[in-house]
Amino acid sequence: MSKAAKRERQHQNREASKIAQAKADRRARLFRSLRSFGIIAVIVIAGVAIFSFITSNDSSSSKTSSSSKTGGGTCSDKKPPTASPKTYSAAPPRTIDPTKSYAATMETSCGTITIALDAAKSPIATNNFVFLSREGFYNGLLFHRAAKDFVIQGGDPKGDGSGGSGYSVPGEVPTDHYPVGALAAAKSQAEPPGTFGSQFFIVTGKNGASLPNEYARFGSVTKGQDVADKIGSFAPSTGDGQPTRPVYIFKVSITEGAPNTTASSTPAISAP
Repeated sequence: MSKAAKRERQHQNREASKIAQAKADRRARLFRSLRSFGIIAVIVIAGVAIFSFITSNDSSSSKTSSSSKTGGGTCSDKKPPTASPKTYSAAPPRTIDPTKSYAATMETSCGTITIALDAAKSPIATNNFVFLSREGFYNGLLFHRAAKDFVIQGGDPKGDGSGGSGYSVPGEVPTDHYPVGALAAAKSQAEPPGTFGSQFFIVTGKNGASLPNEYARFGSVTKGQDVADKIGSFAPSTGDGQPTRPVYIFKVSITEGAPNTTASSTPAISAP
């Protein structure tokens, strides 16, 4: 092989080597680009997943907060029509039959509370509550008080504890205090024992047992104590006062049953 041919062959080999190296370099750059893109894609996908998880939790928390899900149930933010209870110049006549059984169904924005009324032992207080309920007096009113481990209180048309029906009756007071679930009349300390206008309370905690036998007791919760407890959970940080969220009484319905032949579970004596 001549020297010229040898030099040409070497030149061709060098060019082929350069071309091969250039191709190898391009493949390496492409691989690095694809690897970088893959890493970025994984990061983006992970970021989207984390963001979706966080926003989903935030949304769920927000829904729970807005609907006040507590105590195993949910309180509605729905408001009833504006309450317009009447006031009366005198106590109502006797309209109940003490020999019959009576039950009150109290529909609230946190659920329904069913109460057995004690017409046999507390006919005066029961008659008063039945009369006001049938008149629609309680419909649309607030529970204006929640006291921790104690009571929830409603029945005030003013919503601040100062209102009433315009009259009062001498309801029957118990001799064995106020167990959890008891329904009783609220009154000021200055009023005589058993005084009942329109305000009432439901006992939700052990502190009810500390009340003196001065409040007319005329019923007991038979279903929905968890609803009453839920309302009680909205007691303010001070432990007693206006609930931290509005809780409404939508309606109180009265059911009259057959003659009550069972002994009363809430013995009482008449107030003087």
